Amino acid sequence: MKRGFYTIMAAQFFSSLADNALLIAGIAMLIEMHAPEWMKPLLKLFFTISYVVLAPFVGSIADALPKGRVMFITNAVKVLGCFLMFFSAHPLLAYAVVGLGAAAYSPAKYGILTELLPPERLVAANGWIEGTTVGSIILGAVLGGLLISPTVSEVLLAHLGALTVLNVTTAADAAIVVIALFYVVAALFNLYIPDTGVRYAAQEFHPILQVRAFRACWVALWRDRLGQITLAVTTLFWGAGATLQFIVLDWARFSLGMPLNRAAVLQGVVALGIAGGAMLAARYVALISSLRVLPVGVAMGLMVPLMTLVSTEAAAYPMLVVIGALAGFFVVPMNALLQHRGYVLLSAGHSIAVQNFNENLNILVMLGLYSLLLRFELPVDAVIFIFGGFVAFAMLLVIARHRRNQREYDSERLIGETRN
Repeated sequence: MKRGFYTIMAAQFFSSLADNALLIAGIAMLIEMHAPEWMKPLLKLFFTISYVVLAPFVGSIADALPKGRVMFITNAVKVLGCFLMFFSAHPLLAYAVVGLGAAAYSPAKYGILTELLPPERLVAANGWIEGTTVGSIILGAVLGGLLISPTVSEVLLAHLGALTVLNVTTAADAAIVVIALFYVVAALFNLYIPDTGVRYAAQEFHPILQVRAFRACWVALWRDRLGQITLAVTTLFWGAGATLQFIVLDWARFSLGMPLNRAAVLQGVVALGIAGGAMLAARYVALISSLRVLPVGVAMGLMVPLMTLVSTEAAAYPMLVVIGALAGFFVVPMNALLQHRGYVLLSAGHSIAVQNFNENLNILVMLGLYSLLLRFELPVDAVIFIFGGFVAFAMLLVIARHRRNQREYDSERLIGETRN
């Protein structure tokens, strides 16, 4: 890999670490506010809204400037959202601002991979990026749980409380101050991301024209026989993954009797499994054969209901690692293939923007449904069965569609195409 790739990995790691730690701090803040249970999933929902609303515009932003510069600017927006939460803005609103920065950050982060690396390196690159991202999710969840734990928060409050200008009075306040420092570290790495020299045609920033152009890109990917399969899989995965974050927290609380700071560690365990699966995919799955991993998605869905049979913390760890590993192994090749196909059909920034729109629209839908199920007080075990069954069934439909497409086109020939 080129040296610049590792700088991108470092910037992504610290930015994602802060995102995930801030989610735990936001949940802690909602608890301090005595907010209802169904409001907690809305944190992620508000974070995700920007990905959907801004999708027609962020691709143009990512392609208009060197992507390292875009990543620096959007990381600064995340810092703003972090401090809005600290200075008494409602956690949902503040985390939505962080999502605003993340929405514009993502097309630049993934788009630069297609500019920096040849197609045959994309699966390996995605394996490393996803492994790094998942590593940051693990440590972010653990860091967030650690920062709000009684022992650590007491130490932080004793030292940060002296900074009266910041008015640090609660465990969540102290956690947010520390998390902001990780965003600053990410911004410093952003400054050293290389300019690949790739330039696109002048970007049109007229809102109506951008929406029309985005719609054309969206239609192009969904109509493409290869693009529609990979887009369907990644859309399903990220919606399911976001929902699983909160399912694990609620399951740990109601089935295992764990407080938030310890339940956050179980989120990290799932992410550890995803990292392992991602690394295996990077090592053993080539881009040309990436569609062969589709049945692994069915297996993941069928594994999820087995969580209801677990009643001890010790048994929960291996179960969640396996679920995460299956998820990482099948989504990384799909992500790489979608990036490659999107780059061939469209451009780096625009294809990632379309991908983000679909994935995050599904996150909104699935988190909204999950929040609704909590509102009606459906038992968490019932939710787990519904969730796992839906994932397995949806993946079976994707496999059926792929087999039908295979009778009409040669997938390996399409994968081998390059950008003109």
